[in-house]
Amino acid sequence: MKTNLSQKSGFTLVEVMIVVAIIGLLAAIAVPSLARAREMSQTKACIANLKQMQCAITAWGIEGRRTTGDSIDSNELFGADKYLRDEPQCPGGGTYQFLNIGDSPEVSCTEVGHFLP
Repeated sequence: MKTNLSQKSGFTLVEVMIVVAIIGLLAAIAVPSLARAREMSQTKACIANLKQMQCAITAWGIEGRRTTGDSIDSNELFGADKYLRDEPQCPGGGTYQFLNIGDSPEVSCTEVGHFLP
């Protein structure tokens, strides 16, 4: 006696739709969290750059016997044999500005919170 076992196995359309819906729901939950984490990391990197530049300016001022209010020469700060090898770039797309010794470096950035506390 011969039995015919030709049943096809596979997923139904409803099962596939449920899996796609679950993946979509998980993605909708994860995307805002990833965007927030990226923004926080950019803010922290920018603040670290500001601290690094402030330390370099302070060291440059002390070694050059400059006083508070003297203007800062960026050519003497950045370079292979200087206080910072490369001029830092703001991860938020802003530009760093520093005017005088004693002033905190500033950044022109659209991100909120990119400043030295």
